[in-house]
Amino acid sequence: MTGPLTLRRAEKYGFCAGVRIADRTVRKLAADGRRGQILGQLVHNERVVSDLVQLGFGTADALDGVENGTIVFSAHGVPPSFHRRALERGLLVVDTTCPFVYDVHEEARQALEAGYHLVFIGDRRHREVIGYTRDLDPEAYDVVLTAADVARIDFERYPKVKIFYQTTLNSEEYEQVARAIEARAAEAGRADTICYATKENQDAARALAADPEVDCIVVVGGRHSANTRHLWEICREIEPRSHLVHDSGDLRRTWFEDCRTVGVTAGASTPDAMIEEVEAAILEAAP
Repeated sequence: MTGPLTLRRAEKYGFCAGVRIADRTVRKLAADGRRGQILGQLVHNERVVSDLVQLGFGTADALDGVENGTIVFSAHGVPPSFHRRALERGLLVVDTTCPFVYDVHEEARQALEAGYHLVFIGDRRHREVIGYTRDLDPEAYDVVLTAADVARIDFERYPKVKIFYQTTLNSEEYEQVARAIEARAAEAGRADTICYATKENQDAARALAADPEVDCIVVVGGRHSANTRHLWEICREIEPRSHLVHDSGDLRRTWFEDCRTVGVTAGASTPDAMIEEVEAAILEAAP
């Protein structure tokens, strides 16, 4: 390598607005002396979760495990019944659900009232999708992620279908799945509930990986963050020397051999401080 190593960030990266607001809300509660629990992880980032535990907001795996005090609903959202159940238990609810997620809940409700069968494109195990579906009659919806999943549905049972996307997905990458639904359904419409922050981060990651001046890429994010892993997969398809890290401890000096410019991007659950920490460590690790 000749010359100093330089860094280049993607144009869009890191905390989306919904996650940033959720994080700030809980930190402000802690600063005001409040303590409580968060239903599931506020964001899929181990460092953030650990920080919030130190501030007095631990993670509750289930609502029934919260006996008293404050319960925080994360940006991923919860089934509507959880609000009622929390109030019945005497809990103070702090709701940080992302507005885009609420849009999906509302449009799904309207579609059901209009007689649509709901098809969610997403991961049925993801908390966001569980939030949409847990309160519904199992006969009222399906969750798919591939065209093969679509093929297993008997669409002759449904006069009309409404398609929804998990907001952490880029709808363009699941166009084949949506078209498979439309090809099999008698009538199908798509809900206008796209999270543009997800699309912008992914498009920026794609552009970074395609930049001829970028020799390798580091993607920063939580180990269990689906959107961070997807950013890494996008980069890796274009630039094989793309690496997924949680923090600076995951970096390897050998990654930067023969690199002059390292591209950096981060998932929507990654705070700015972690990105800066990783960037400083990359410069220190440079041969």
